[in-house]
Amino acid sequence: MSSQSSQSSKYSVRRRPLLALGAAALLVPVAACGGSTDGGASGGGDQRLRAVMAFPPAQAMSPYGDDAVTLSRLSVVEGLTRIDEEGAAKPALATKWQRDGAKGWEFTLRDARFQDGDAVDAEAVVRSLAAAQDASPKPRVLSDVKLTAQADGKRTVRITTDEADPLLPQRLANPSLAVLSEGAYEKGGKVDPAGHATGPYTLAEVNGAVSAKLERNDTYWGGKAKASGVDVKFVADGTARANALRTGTADIAEYVPVAQASLLEEEQIHEVPTARTNTLYLNTENGVFADPAVRAAARSAIDSKALVDGVYEGRADTARGLLGPGVPWAADARKAPEGRAEAASKAEVAKTKEIVLATYTNRPELPEVASAVQQQLQARGFTVKQYVRDYAQMEADALAGKYDAFIQARNTLLDTADPVSYLGSDFTCEGSFNIAQLCDKGVDEAVAKAAGTDGLDARHAAEMEAEAKILGADAAVPLVHERFVQGFDSGKVDGVALDPMERRLITADTRLR
Repeated sequence: MSSQSSQSSKYSVRRRPLLALGAAALLVPVAACGGSTDGGASGGGDQRLRAVMAFPPAQAMSPYGDDAVTLSRLSVVEGLTRIDEEGAAKPALATKWQRDGAKGWEFTLRDARFQDGDAVDAEAVVRSLAAAQDASPKPRVLSDVKLTAQADGKRTVRITTDEADPLLPQRLANPSLAVLSEGAYEKGGKVDPAGHATGPYTLAEVNGAVSAKLERNDTYWGGKAKASGVDVKFVADGTARANALRTGTADIAEYVPVAQASLLEEEQIHEVPTARTNTLYLNTENGVFADPAVRAAARSAIDSKALVDGVYEGRADTARGLLGPGVPWAADARKAPEGRAEAASKAEVAKTKEIVLATYTNRPELPEVASAVQQQLQARGFTVKQYVRDYAQMEADALAGKYDAFIQARNTLLDTADPVSYLGSDFTCEGSFNIAQLCDKGVDEAVAKAAGTDGLDARHAAEMEAEAKILGADAAVPLVHERFVQGFDSGKVDGVALDPMERRLITADTRLR
């Protein structure tokens, strides 16, 4: 049996039906307190980590949706580049790169192998980028650019874009553009990264939306991971995640709710500033909010400080725009919103139909935010019905415009470490994550201008012009700028990545002390 086929069998992914998972589920230990051992060996390098993650797989671990971020946070997948703490592109599977003309870049690959034993070569990179480009729906990071990759020998890849793209090295660090081996690509466009990626951990097993198992990739080009594997539970209930940490049934708890942070020990709480903005997206195409005056009324109803104080207990920042304190240059470059409609009166609002305000449970503060926003909108004359579910059950409907209003916690730098990808995917006519259903010529032109602008200061100025036009349309109402809390005992666990970009959590260096 070939190396590829034997590894593919070993790391097959088992799919099970979606199950509801509540707080009680986390009272059953994943392993003995202190981490399980691998084969009875002792020492931090031979112990398994136990993690509870907030988001169960929404697309069967496809790299082309939000599951890609989970794969990245678990150190399963890698791209040609990675992003450092300052948002700069650094080497990953590519060791160096340079521009090759106005629209081209040349990347040199390192000597590395996939988890199934195949070599990482130029053809593999070309295949992976082509598959991402052709995926449906297309990854958000490609919403504003078209890539064409060509192999030039075994170790060199030339990538061209339809328009000049100064952010291509940052773009290629996005987990949706992970490089996978040939065995990952199945008939019908399905992509399975299990056993076919390059990261320090191999996705060995996925049990539907309940759990996953990672095994150490002993051939990892960057050196063996310090833990032998990771046992993962997917738990949408934030209280259950905090309880798992508190009771010792988990070593790492992702996104501890603000309300639970005060119940943990100080050494278990690790607060991180982020570029994440909690935003109220308004459906500009259908329903009540197709009227700009009614959208303006909704925007005028929102009291951000009340949300920060009442829901987040001060562990967030009041809304300043689409881009918050996690994007430090934004405040000085910000421009006033352009072209806002005059808000409808309370009497006019009272005549409108009932609106459906939706959000999801995976981020525990959001249902509370929805309740507070509901009250604020009702005080302005709106009749509001809430709809709250697990995110995996809502994403498709949200993107299809089936809700009047949707509260989403969005990382504004997630796609390219620069907000232009977020602006393009969320607010342009062809945007792949356009929950607001916005299609505005002025917005499209402003985002396109920002995407094509060279020079850091000029680019930032153009991005803030685009923000001003989006806010002027009242397609999105910023609610708060988040900080998040990651849970782990710093006296027992070492090497957890506290990443404002939210792409890293468990790394090759994460281990039990």
